[in-house]
This record gives sequence, C-alpha cells and structure tokens, in this order.
Amino acid sequence: MTWQADLLSLSRASLYYQPRPIDDLEVRTKHRLDKLYTDYPFLGSRKIVWMLAQEGIEIGRHTVRRYRQEMGLWTVYPKPNLSKPASEEHRIYPYLLRGLAIEQPNQVWGVDITYIRLRQGWMYLVAFLDWFSRYVVAWELSDTLQIEFVLSCRDQALDTATPQIINSDQGSHFTTERFTDAFLKAGSRISRHRPRPWAMSGQHFYGAPLAQR
Repeated sequence: MTWQADLLSLSRASLYYQPRPIDDLEVRTKHRLDKLYTDYPFLGSRKIVWMLAQEGIEIGRHTVRRYRQEMGLWTVYPKPNLSKPASEEHRIYPYLLRGLAIEQPNQVWGVDITYIRLRQGWMYLVAFLDWFSRYVVAWELSDTLQIEFVLSCRDQALDTATPQIINSDQGSHFTTERFTDAFLKAGSRISRHRPRPWAMSGQHFYGAPLAQR
C-alpha cells in the first residue's frame, strides 16, 4: 500500500479513510451556522455559542470555530498578518490583478471552495471560473475537504484550456505545490489575493451569485 501511494503521489492516510455516519447534531449546527453567518457575518465564536445555547444547541467555542473553518466562514473584521503563508513549504505569490484589464477568455481564472448545505448533510464545491466570460470552466463536489477533489477539478479545467493567470486566496488547498505545479508547467502565472470572507460563502463566488452561473 505504501509503494502504491508513493507511485501515485497520494497520501497513504487517504487510502485508509472510512466515511463516518453524519451526526444529526453536527448537521443541524452547521445549517444554523450557515444561516447566522448570512445574517450576521461579523459575529465571533463566543456570541455564536451564546446564541446557539438559546436555541438548545449546546456546543463549545472550539467546536464552533472548527465547524466554521471547515465551512469556510470567516468573521468579517480587520485582521493582522493576513499574508502569512500556511507553512514555510508553501510559496508566496503576488496579487497580479490590481489594475489589470481583463479583455479575453482564459486571461484570468479564479478558483474557490464553498460549503453547500443539504437537507441531510453537506457537500463541498470547488469551481474554476473564467473572469472575462463568467463561464464555469470546471467544478466538482466532495463530502470531505481532502485535496484530491480539488486536484481532480484542476485537471478537468486544464484539459479544457490554459489560463494566463490563475487567481486564488491563501487557502491551504491552493498554496500547496501539488496544486500549483500543474499550472506552472502549463505556463500559467500564479496570483493570490488576501482572504475575503464574502468571496464564496455558499451564496457568492467572487461577488457574483452562484445561482447565475
């Protein structure tokens, strides 16, 4: 198993992953967190814990923070040191779109991940969007945040075309060399912007409603 994982450049731990049944309380809590974030994106974990307790959902602050991190819900307030990389192994790239006139297809692609609420659980959606045409180049769903579904979607996108610039946030999925190497080999330039909590929160993708895509 170790030799096969090395041969395919896969994480050996992912080969042993066994899906766990979805906990009803976690589903209920995440659905409520999604609604609270839509109404009050400025609330911190302490206030949210208090509000959930009023509704009979008793969970701790650290659980709330973990759920919100998994869902990509970040409190809207000025934050210091946003440009710090996830780790020393993740290379820093500049933001290339400031003042850039986007005038043709495949000049700039954007990529992001969002949380999708379901009646009996949730899924994660990754999508590549052409900024000029607003065309969804590729998308893929997953019930986990493991990087493999992001890499698979990237490969689908690159089979369609090659962007001059690929722009993303500083998320760990997009800063790893496993993600960027394919674009660099194809001749694309990497651009990274600072995190914007409203960029893709289950309703919007870089400021444009997903329902219009």
